[in-house]
Amino acid sequence: MTVFNLPDVGEGLTEADIASWKVKVGDTVEVNQIFVEIETAKSLVELPCPFAGVVTALHAAEGDTVLVDNPLITIDEEGNAAPPTGVPEAAEALSTAAPQASEEPGPLVGSGPTADASVRRARTTRPAPSTAGARTAAVRASGSALAETISRRAQSLGTAVTREVDRRKPAVASFVDRVLAKPPVRRLAKELGIDINDVVGTGNQGEITREDVNSYQAQREAEHAAAPTYWAHGQLADARVERTPVRGVRKATAKAMVDSAFTAPHVSIFVDVDASRTMEYVQRLKKSRDFEGIKVSPLLVLARAVIWAAARNPSVNASWVETANGAEIHQKRFMNLGIAAATPRGLLVPNIKDAQNLNMKELAIALNDLATTARAGKTRPEDMRDGSLSITNIGALGIDTGTPIINPGEVAIVAFGTIRHKPWVIDGEVVPRWITTLGGSFDHRVVDGDLSARFMADVASILQEPAMLLD
Repeated sequence: MTVFNLPDVGEGLTEADIASWKVKVGDTVEVNQIFVEIETAKSLVELPCPFAGVVTALHAAEGDTVLVDNPLITIDEEGNAAPPTGVPEAAEALSTAAPQASEEPGPLVGSGPTADASVRRARTTRPAPSTAGARTAAVRASGSALAETISRRAQSLGTAVTREVDRRKPAVASFVDRVLAKPPVRRLAKELGIDINDVVGTGNQGEITREDVNSYQAQREAEHAAAPTYWAHGQLADARVERTPVRGVRKATAKAMVDSAFTAPHVSIFVDVDASRTMEYVQRLKKSRDFEGIKVSPLLVLARAVIWAAARNPSVNASWVETANGAEIHQKRFMNLGIAAATPRGLLVPNIKDAQNLNMKELAIALNDLATTARAGKTRPEDMRDGSLSITNIGALGIDTGTPIINPGEVAIVAFGTIRHKPWVIDGEVVPRWITTLGGSFDHRVVDGDLSARFMADVASILQEPAMLLD
């Protein structure tokens, strides 16, 4: 029997919640098969199994919290589980305490298919009993070393080791588990905020049609319409108060927001902006062949404006760092632009790495990918690390403005309110224009009042005249 303990998946965390088991007692598992999905304070993480055999025990139930280095799963390696194709090379690699430099790191979280019969290559003949026994012993002897290797390499790369058996899979395997849907249908699902993987297809060979997406949306709206019955449940004595343990993202978010609010002295300013030309610019991009199939919104222009304005006012793109000798201000010459995202798991702030190097089209694609990944609950820990400045798009919810709390480790955040048709005075005449309100919060230890005002004015100037980005 081999017990696999919960490893530190690379964030220095001390615990994780069991989100869902992918196996049950009695199942046969193979090396590198995803066997559990855990929820850390950062993200959902899929763990690959380092041993082959039969599951004899799961040491926690879904929803339980497990401490790092505590038992997670027990596997009987003497079971009838046959190793996957190509096991001679894989077993030799597993019996080595430290991976060779030539090994390719593979994803630990979400970016590849899970071990599945439809994806794995078919097994060939079993090895001779004596050979199999020697290989099993080698795997068992290297178990603790493999777990340590997963943790160590995840800390530096945010990924786990992809074994030789996985490297030998056809490249097309990563697309096998994708749902069937035409680009316009996928675009419709994205616009409605629907994870297309949740939709059941009724078309030919299970293809998801436009009607399927609309039906799914109608079901969601029906659930919202049922809200009036919510209060009826409170008439039952045992249902008057619903208690939910604070875990995972909600727990981490609560701590981060309290730390930020009571550590960084916030100062907030607001500015109304005539965004009519931004709206015109967005419409032109939507009609452009270069942006065909790419969702474009005013948030794209704001993101570009924030990057441009931060270059003119670099102190807003910084961090306040406490040191043994006092404190330092770390001004960054890169822009990891954070976008606050409301997800089923709570508020996340993934960031677009080196956003200053992206052109408008690349930035639009990055924003779309970020939103899609966040809604699917597949945001990785490394996607939320090292942010430098953030945007929260409260306008998407119909909110005009607000006072955002700065993301920990940063000194500025911009809230983007809804864009509405409002009366606006131009040259003494009242005309209808597209108006929005920007709200900015700043760490007053780093950003003085005049600097915050100049930064917000620069952002507003781009929304008023996007053509300035071409200068």
